[in-house]
Amino acid sequence: MELTVQKREILGKQLKGLRKQGFIPAEFYGREAENLHLSVLVKEFNKIFKEAGESAIIKLNVDGKKINALIHDVQKNSLTGAVSHIDFYGIKMDEKIRVNIPLLFGGESPAVKEGGVLIKAIHELEIEALPADLPHHIEVDLGKLAVIGDSILVKDLNFSKGVKILINMETVIATVVEPKVEEEVVAAVSVEDVKVETEEKKEAREKEKEAA
Repeated sequence: MELTVQKREILGKQLKGLRKQGFIPAEFYGREAENLHLSVLVKEFNKIFKEAGESAIIKLNVDGKKINALIHDVQKNSLTGAVSHIDFYGIKMDEKIRVNIPLLFGGESPAVKEGGVLIKAIHELEIEALPADLPHHIEVDLGKLAVIGDSILVKDLNFSKGVKILINMETVIATVVEPKVEEEVVAAVSVEDVKVETEEKKEAREKEKEAA
């Protein structure tokens, strides 16, 4: 995947005008690489980002020079959700890197069909691999959750060769619990809140008596 970007000299408050013209300001940095101020067309970036995400290698075309990079960070406008800034990270194809890979949950859990409640504990995994070995996502088959109480652990997932997982392999990714477990948790919190509130009121009444 190739993304054409332009070097920019516009900085600071002038970036607002750049965005109005349909461009997104960006920065490029990396080990042993020159940091660059860049801009990229909104439409072009959104198209690439939808396909690549933050784990696929893209080639930045900067004035005809092509640089291997990852989309390292994407900032969005809190009101509109539009991308407002991008960080690109330059990589070397022969050096391993660490990135967070999103988990893609698929399939239907028989335990959930029977009334269980699905809990997704984590949504991404940190891995280490050569750039060419980076997966776009890691699939999680919820169909393996057959009965209430079943869990899917990190060690149950399928990883491509050359990928090192940087998290405990016994970590729970997803599990199915009984509905009453959630109710008990909510009830326990409510009772504790009432207890605290009662104790606070009691303390306040005692202070009022002392003051009187």
